[in-house]
Amino acid sequence: FGLMDLPWVRMDSDAFDEVCIGGRQYLYANGFDNFAARMADYFPRRREHLKRYVTTLKEVNDNIVHSFDRRSAEDVYTQSLFARPAYGFLKELLEDTDVIDAVSGASLKMELDPDTLPLYIFAQINASFISSAWRLRGGGAQIGERLADSIRRMGGTVLTGCEATAFIEDSDRLTAVRLADGECIHADWFISDIHPAATMRLLGESRLIRRIYRNRIIRMANTAGMFTVNCELHEGAVPYFNRNRYMYGSGDIWRLCRRTADAPVKGIMISCQPPEDGSASTRNIDILTPMPWTEVEQWAGTRPMRRGEEYEAMKRQRAGECLSFAERYLPGLKSAVKYAYTSTPLSYADYTATAEGSAYGVRKDCNDLMYTLLTPRTPAGNLLLTGQNLNLHGILGVSMTSFMTCAEIVGPVNPFII
Repeated sequence: FGLMDLPWVRMDSDAFDEVCIGGRQYLYANGFDNFAARMADYFPRRREHLKRYVTTLKEVNDNIVHSFDRRSAEDVYTQSLFARPAYGFLKELLEDTDVIDAVSGASLKMELDPDTLPLYIFAQINASFISSAWRLRGGGAQIGERLADSIRRMGGTVLTGCEATAFIEDSDRLTAVRLADGECIHADWFISDIHPAATMRLLGESRLIRRIYRNRIIRMANTAGMFTVNCELHEGAVPYFNRNRYMYGSGDIWRLCRRTADAPVKGIMISCQPPEDGSASTRNIDILTPMPWTEVEQWAGTRPMRRGEEYEAMKRQRAGECLSFAERYLPGLKSAVKYAYTSTPLSYADYTATAEGSAYGVRKDCNDLMYTLLTPRTPAGNLLLTGQNLNLHGILGVSMTSFMTCAEIVGPVNPFII
């Protein structure tokens, strides 16, 4: 698909992530041995514990190739790494809560829930970044544009601005999907990467889906959403930093996503875009912090840009909190901001049809895999699911899941041996 030809920028291999917890700084290094050695500099008494920790991450990373074997794809949903809580593993292995927080500090890439997060998700995502960390100069939209161009070049059609409103079926299979303008698109197979609950709404009272399955999907718990502040900066005001920065006021970061709607901001992620003109300063930074759906639920059903002054006031307050928090680590940031644009879980819910504006999709629960871990197949034989709500989220996760979904049509495909 030509994705390797995009303008990728390798992040600082000695510090691709920076974690600050209550004033203590930890820098993450690329390479499993380098990562363990760097963390052992901070916690010399836990050197052997940290070696065993990265050994587990490396094993998960090395075994990714087997995720695409048919037997492994079927067994992955019950294997021990998915059924084991990540926090329990860390507590048993590392023992020290400060060490646990330090190795978990860059994990705003997932929902850190001590009771439900499977070890597999925690290990696979962290292992992938320790192996290699990159940014894309010019923004992530280029990935979608390149994929769309490749689909067209291969003879496919990409439709935009065409809302799907319902599936059409006959006695035993789906036959078409109806668009908002009344057009019907017929096909032999249908793949849905929107939230499974939104897919169920398109099916309506389908005879192909039992009520118990539909209700199970609709009632699945979702991970927390995000409040984001995108800042356009004055030229030359903020030096470019070739790392992601995770800032927390105190420890116990495993409960950050559980904060109540009226709680102050306690942790943020700060990221910036590589300068397109080759200068030493960045023109944009993004600030993210977890936001529960309950904080915006009262405005559900309203339309973007028409949610009322109370909603706008809430966003201004949250943006101010985020900027004040970030300025502890980036002095002068507030005065460097030219424009600030905000979004909430409600924004994501409206623009992506993601239930509750969830940042990471359906919450996978290591205690209840049969209920919370979905497979590509659905009771409607020619309807398949894909995307972040299955298996693993993020670019790595949805890429893996796409192969598993396609394998249901064309047979097992291992991208590592093509």
